[in-house]
Amino acid sequence: MNFASDNIVGASAPVLQAIVDANNGALPAYGNDEITKRIKARFAEIFEHEVSVFLVTTGTAANALALSSAVPPWGLCVCHQEAHVIDDECGAPEFFMHGAKLAGLPGVGGKLVAQDVSAYLRSLPKAVKQMPPKALSISQVTECGTVYSLDEIASLSAVCREHVLSLHMDGARFVNALVSLGCTPAEMTWKQGVDILSFGATKNGCLMAEAIVVFKPELAEALDYRAKRAGQIISKGRLIAAQLEGYFANDHWYDNARHANRMAKLLSEGLLGLPGVRMAWPTQANEVFPIVPKAVDQALKAAGLQYLHWTEASLPEGEAVGPDEALIRLVVSFATKEEEIRQALEIARSALSRQAAE
Repeated sequence: MNFASDNIVGASAPVLQAIVDANNGALPAYGNDEITKRIKARFAEIFEHEVSVFLVTTGTAANALALSSAVPPWGLCVCHQEAHVIDDECGAPEFFMHGAKLAGLPGVGGKLVAQDVSAYLRSLPKAVKQMPPKALSISQVTECGTVYSLDEIASLSAVCREHVLSLHMDGARFVNALVSLGCTPAEMTWKQGVDILSFGATKNGCLMAEAIVVFKPELAEALDYRAKRAGQIISKGRLIAAQLEGYFANDHWYDNARHANRMAKLLSEGLLGLPGVRMAWPTQANEVFPIVPKAVDQALKAAGLQYLHWTEASLPEGEAVGPDEALIRLVVSFATKEEEIRQALEIARSALSRQAAE
């Protein structure tokens, strides 16, 4: 039972089959093949908008290159203080922005609030000794498993327009958020003012396939060159594109995300039914963040469950993890089975029963 991440499972069967199908014969290299052309057209259909699409192999590459197109070397990108771009990518965004900086702001549940972002931007001095803000990056789903509502995205977009910033969305778990909100890709992106998107697919069934989707044409002008310099113009690019064909076919990507979100809800509701367990943040996608008695944490670890302990930085004001508690992160995926959820809950339940009997 491994709940450490949705990266730990392999690719889904339709994605693997699409790779096999695309593997036969010879096709033009470096993304000049018909499969890549088809998938780029498919993105325009999915988003109901003319878009520029750049296929890459990792989410870090997608984020770093997307932000490099929006922020000049003398600029500043604002994000949440726990965002993946600032906390988990080894300085890749700053490296590809050639010296630009990331500024992390606090926010409950991994979310930024429009009023707080606006206040921060207004507080910045307008002098050449300070880097001017050029972009805002938000994570959808956030690092705390929460999902920005459409109104929240629109409010942040309005702040960006007021201060002339580009709005970037890190969509590593993009379709999990779509399923949670019950909206369309267009409604969660450009219709709310998103300018550029890191579209994630690897966590939800692909082998290694991500995309930079650009809604604001001027941000796409140099991305081909940036991608080439980053080693992201893949010679056998058709095998990246093929993954996305298998991913999108017959709404497979939605099916995977619906299953993952349902497994998270099952796990979350089961944990909340146990005494002494509460959620740090609401379960809105495929990540669960319970605060559990240490006896439960110890029992789960002893039984071989894989998961992470998590930071308290984004807890609501007044909320805290007690000395006999642990805040943990459990992530489920398209491949998680109900039996795994039931086993984990039974281990936790048994641990609490033993503790009560002592």
